[in-house]
Amino acid sequence: MPPTLASLVRHPGLKLSVLAGEGRLETPVRWAHVSELADPVPYMEGGELLLITAMQIDTDDPEEMSRYVRRLVGAGVVGLGFALGVHYTEVPPALATAAKEEGLPLLGVPRRTPFIAISKAVSAAIAADQYRAVTAGFEAQRELTRAAIGAEGPAALLARLAAHVDGWAALYDASGAVVAAAPDWAARRAARLTADVERLRSRPGPASVVVGGGRGTAGAMGAEPAGDTAVADRVELQSLGTGRRTRGVLAVGTAAPLGTAERYAVHSAVALLTLTTERSRALQEAEQRLGAAVLRMLLAGEPDHARAVAGRLYGGLLDAPFRMLLAEAPSGGAAQQAHAAPAAANEAPAEPSAETATTTTSTGSCTDEAEAADPLGTLIDTMEEAAARSGESVLVVPDGERLIVLAPDGGAAVAACAEHAQAVEARRGTKARPRARAVVAARRGDELVIGLSAPTGPIAAAAAYRQAEQALSVARRRGRTLVEHEQVAAGSVLPLLADDAVRAFADGMLRALHEHDATGRGDLVASLRAWLSRHGQWDAAAADLGVHRHTLRYRMRRVEEILGRSLDDPDVRMELWLALKATAPGTSV
Repeated sequence: MPPTLASLVRHPGLKLSVLAGEGRLETPVRWAHVSELADPVPYMEGGELLLITAMQIDTDDPEEMSRYVRRLVGAGVVGLGFALGVHYTEVPPALATAAKEEGLPLLGVPRRTPFIAISKAVSAAIAADQYRAVTAGFEAQRELTRAAIGAEGPAALLARLAAHVDGWAALYDASGAVVAAAPDWAARRAARLTADVERLRSRPGPASVVVGGGRGTAGAMGAEPAGDTAVADRVELQSLGTGRRTRGVLAVGTAAPLGTAERYAVHSAVALLTLTTERSRALQEAEQRLGAAVLRMLLAGEPDHARAVAGRLYGGLLDAPFRMLLAEAPSGGAAQQAHAAPAAANEAPAEPSAETATTTTSTGSCTDEAEAADPLGTLIDTMEEAAARSGESVLVVPDGERLIVLAPDGGAAVAACAEHAQAVEARRGTKARPRARAVVAARRGDELVIGLSAPTGPIAAAAAYRQAEQALSVARRRGRTLVEHEQVAAGSVLPLLADDAVRAFADGMLRALHEHDATGRGDLVASLRAWLSRHGQWDAAAADLGVHRHTLRYRMRRVEEILGRSLDDPDVRMELWLALKATAPGTSV
């Protein structure tokens, strides 16, 4: 505890007497200051014990003394020490009365007690308090470190921290979800602060913010206090992480502002939790190389070798059906370019860079602007956080502008990917035409496209890669964020026509017919569409057009003459039908 007026009065060597303000003696003293100025207020910071001999003030004027004391109280002076036996044998009545009226503690300082003795006593008490705080802080650091490296990890650390600050503590992951809290009831209280946590996560780290009042009661460590005091608590939020992204947030709730010892404990907890969320570089590089090697073996058709290399880190992932995911976020408009799939079943794609591979296991653990700056990074964080919360293992290998992910089928990581894709599409505007959505994505910088394979196993990893690549190509053409391979197989081929090259081919193939119809000499395009839609049935097509079947036969002969192609050729009929569909009004191209 810092020195108080009461502790100074009790000091055996000072012999101070209390002349006024007996009810405020427990007020902490920040410093002892001597001033004979008639107005010392400009030189006060608050919390001082002011020592005077009254050389420069008119102590006989009650109004002057009242103004003098009021200004001292307004400046935060916590007490007034008056030297007895120097200029006055006792405190002037006007000064004593003013002190009593304002409730300002007034201490009598005997002649044998020099002011410097009081200053030394205050300084020594402050130094002793700081030493105790530092000692307590180091002890808290040792306890928190032991808790952090123990079996319970962050949960035990939060319990120790809550005890040290006499309040509660909670840990949020990078998505803003509460992953641990102490005591147990603190999880409900921490959940009410998700909006504040989200705002903190949007700021570059390291960052901190204080929310709430601080006049409530933190409650006993065993049970939540009665009533809702989440607003009354003073809650300090601290971001965790060393890089650009916030890897987590620590919340500490107390009934009052943190003292020096408590501040040491919180800083130690922030450092330790940051270490637990940021893996060491050497370990990360080793896992990167391991993950890339496992993926290469799977794609090369060597599942047994992949299992042996994966060991405990990925063994569980390879023991159950998984999905392969390919994602791209090219820059400079490269999102419109296709990536060629392997030509043969046993041909693996270009090997991912071992230096850029990243992985996560069950022990692992933004804003629109952060996602726009790094869409693939945001997707990685989303899937890894979901996997960590559910205890899944996922294999993540960034490869230039492409991301390759293996995740359990039906697991939290795949579900989180789907939810993330829906959120991205909602921002882009899903009702827009595919080309318009691509323009919006290019302007925002979030050209994220994802292809997801069907459930598979290690022996068919290469096939799953091709499935994911096909789905990725369809997603790019359709202007979609996520397409699953099942949707490619079950959907229509028509959305694949949403391509500039296909549109140019269709326009060129039908240009001569459109030019003929523009002269008013017949409606060959509409007649061709009706005839093809009726599978070459003359009567049915003629009835749709409202013409005689001989008229329709004449028009089809004119189509053959103008195009120089025979309608008896099924390939010609197929190309013409696709050209008509690609250029039809309302077709998404």
